[in-house]
Amino acid sequence: MAHTNESMISEFVLLGLSNSWELQLFFFAIFSIVYVTSVLGNCLGIMIIVIVSSDSRLNSPMYFLLSNLSFIDICQSSFATPKMLVDFFVAHKTISFEGCMAQIFLLHSFVGSEMMLLVAMAYDRFIAICKPLHYSTIMNQTLCIIFVFISWAVGILHSVSHLTFIVDLPFCGPNEVDSFFCDLPLVIELACMDTYEMEIMTLTNSGLISLSCFLALIISYTVILITVRHRSSSGSSKALSTLTAHITVVILFFGPCIYFYMWPFSRLSLDKFLSVFYTVCTPLLNPIIYSLRNEDVKSAMRKLRNRHVSFWKN
Repeated sequence: MAHTNESMISEFVLLGLSNSWELQLFFFAIFSIVYVTSVLGNCLGIMIIVIVSSDSRLNSPMYFLLSNLSFIDICQSSFATPKMLVDFFVAHKTISFEGCMAQIFLLHSFVGSEMMLLVAMAYDRFIAICKPLHYSTIMNQTLCIIFVFISWAVGILHSVSHLTFIVDLPFCGPNEVDSFFCDLPLVIELACMDTYEMEIMTLTNSGLISLSCFLALIISYTVILITVRHRSSSGSSKALSTLTAHITVVILFFGPCIYFYMWPFSRLSLDKFLSVFYTVCTPLLNPIIYSLRNEDVKSAMRKLRNRHVSFWKN
């Protein structure tokens, strides 16, 4: 990525989460466990594709979308976390200009794609619960592929729209980013120019996509919850429990995003820890909420395991 001749900075300094050596060791231990668990959990989620092909009961659009969500979560948890873990043992934490731009591009691509995919999954649940007789007609394989394509397209376009403006900004002075990765608002503040208009554009772009997707999800799940509450069957009770968990993940994911991009650019020291939720913790929660707590998936996994055990015994 080329930048103008005014851009004198070749690298940025990441201040990380803390300057305390003891705290950095503690964070390393915690986030190493979280990251490894997240990657393994989402890899297990991707295995749903194999489970779907071996169990006709799970030949559902929901699990196709779920496997794509797991893939995005692996990408999202890996764009900055491995470097963060290494930087805990480095006194001078730096990242090249190109590496910084790459982190910004990847973060907004993955986060934007996940937002749209969560909306698609909410729509799937809306049709399944509110219009069950039309589910197989509406939620066909073609529509699911379109949903996934749109989610990636929106995420990439959202990211490119940011990068187009920031890559040519003149960075000629301060180069310290008060976070463990290159966060877009923090990098913009380092430019050697008046960034007010750029900040407004960032707030508008990221804020609108975050808020619109969040409102769409809340409205969808509210309608679904109202529909479920009017039913008294055990299936409805199971659906209510699952939907409550889904809403919890939505709030944990969108809460920090909306806070960062709908709030003024002035930051608190606590903000960098909130960043951990949507870069490290949420990718860990998704496979737990969407896959491992799903009785149908667990049943299919047990059958698949028993099938392999029987195969090796024979």
